[in-house]
Amino acid sequence: MFNNTAKIMFFFILMVGTMITVSSNSWLSAWMGLEINLLSFIPLMSDNNLMSTEASLKYFLTQAIASAVLLFAIILMYMNNFPTIQHNLLFNNLIIYSSLLLKSGAAPFHFWFPNVMEGLSWMNALILMTWQKIAPLMLISYTNWSNFIFLVIILSTMMGSLGGLNQTSLRKLMAFSSINHLGWMLTAMQASESTWLIYFSMYSFLSFSLIFMFNNFKMYHINQIFNSFFNSKTLKFCLFFNLLSLGGLPPFIGFLPKWLVIQLLIVNNQYILMTIMTMMTLITLFFYLRLCFAAFMLNYSENNWINNMQINNFSFKCMLSFSFISTFSLILISLIYFIF
Repeated sequence: MFNNTAKIMFFFILMVGTMITVSSNSWLSAWMGLEINLLSFIPLMSDNNLMSTEASLKYFLTQAIASAVLLFAIILMYMNNFPTIQHNLLFNNLIIYSSLLLKSGAAPFHFWFPNVMEGLSWMNALILMTWQKIAPLMLISYTNWSNFIFLVIILSTMMGSLGGLNQTSLRKLMAFSSINHLGWMLTAMQASESTWLIYFSMYSFLSFSLIFMFNNFKMYHINQIFNSFFNSKTLKFCLFFNLLSLGGLPPFIGFLPKWLVIQLLIVNNQYILMTIMTMMTLITLFFYLRLCFAAFMLNYSENNWINNMQINNFSFKCMLSFSFISTFSLILISLIYFIF
């Protein structure tokens, strides 16, 4: 009982930390919010096993380095107000970008992210993939746009797609997918705050619907998918509709935010960036489709080490609802748009 109460308290403090960062009017208070957020997430990560302890230590070290670098950049920025101390503002912005991108797990600062994800439970992994990205991404959206971000966008989409090709762990697969989506979110920031928030909302919903299924069936590796849904083709379709939607395959709802970003890039005449990002997303779709084909074709009933999993009625209805939204929302939105 105490453990659950403590976790609820830390989760509340986690949300407060993000809200402080998002609503702050100075860099110092934004840094303070990031620190509160970090220190409240560490107890949530620790599940009294070796892998989660290792993951929480890796997470703490990388975030502490990023926070220290950010604080150093903030101090440099305040020192620039003194006439005797002048330095290059471009260099200062680069330090701020680097620290915030390290916090969010974007390439080329992404190496900690898949390793930390591998040691977490599914619910903690969901928090790390969604909520923990809000504060650093908001701060990036407040800063002036830099050419350095274009390099980060290209590297994030490349690393996120190529890194996921040889993965058998579902948590690492979701981590590399998150890095790929982060590149798209940074691109959406060019247009307006609403565009990247739409992308982030869609990504969070699809990640939640997938992780809800993985958590219910206690799936952590690809071969568990082949065994788990032998008795229920409906659940198998639910899983793969959500997976392909996360990959951005039309006509699923996951294609809508990518459609908005592609349209934005065409309007801004950024054809090379659009081509690179689309090609890299096709690679992510390739390994999602490969996973789907394997699961539908290699459909065998021998369960050597996985028992037939039972699911309650409420969870089943939730999964069907998420899959329906994921599959038909884009078609319904298009119809409503054309009618009205």
